[in-house]
Amino acid sequence: MAKIEREKIRLGVSACLLGERVRYDGGHKRDNALLRALGAEVEWVPVCPEVELGLGVPRPPIVLVGSRRAPRLVEPTSGRDLTGPMRRVASARVSQLTRLGLDGFVLKSRSPSCGLRNVPVRGRDGRSRATGRGLFAAELARRLPRLAIEEESRLANPRLRARFVARVRAAAQRRARAESAADSAERTQSAMPTPR
Repeated sequence: MAKIEREKIRLGVSACLLGERVRYDGGHKRDNALLRALGAEVEWVPVCPEVELGLGVPRPPIVLVGSRRAPRLVEPTSGRDLTGPMRRVASARVSQLTRLGLDGFVLKSRSPSCGLRNVPVRGRDGRSRATGRGLFAAELARRLPRLAIEEESRLANPRLRARFVARVRAAAQRRARAESAADSAERTQSAMPTPR
């Protein structure tokens, strides 16, 4: 009897969680627990919107400012507003990721680009006044509402992690079935004689 291999889960991930040194301070936030829990069965697709925007490593920190519903992404040391450029990068990157057929995404919590929830939004005085969502995370969630998206900090909770893993495994199986059906239809079509 042939062994049925489990389809690899294809997950987008904030690149710093894999240990890539892309953070503003030149460091990373490698999450060994996440990699141990999912690593062997995952094809990781790393993303760092800030580096993809062209911000260097290291770089001045960036923050969300203004209102919770429509925060601006700003570099406080220079006052440079990066909102428009980040929205364009996020939109283009999400379009690319859509074509890859991701099964889920793990984002870096509290990041002004990747944070999904509880990202500090500062007022004019520089103090945190509200919480919101990072600009890349907002675009990802808006454009791919059915995609399983979670932050690494929440995946430390065994119940949330199990629920996330079940969702992304189911998505991987659906993707594999769809790819197999498309391949089968293509083979059938190419095997048919060409009319003369």
